[in-house]
Amino acid sequence: MSAQPIKHSAAFVTFSYVSFGLSVAMIGGGIFVMPIDHWMKGFLFMGTVMLVQSCIILTKTIRDNVEAEKLLNRIEDAKTERLLMDVSKVA
Repeated sequence: MSAQPIKHSAAFVTFSYVSFGLSVAMIGGGIFVMPIDHWMKGFLFMGTVMLVQSCIILTKTIRDNVEAEKLLNRIEDAKTERLLMDVSKVA
């Protein structure tokens, strides 16, 4: 018995992309209009880019770990099912 993957609606996916784009634009705009030196703006921009990158990498890592765990569970379930079938044939 395999679980069906959860598929998000098109509206949710669109909302996710738009929210991400707006948040990046708002942070970038805020840094741009901030009354500070250019090197400070560069530092804030660099930090923001690194934060976004690390969030994306963390999300992907967590998803990959969950997917790997699902695969291991399916393999263990198949081994258990085979063992039970072998035992029921002997009995």
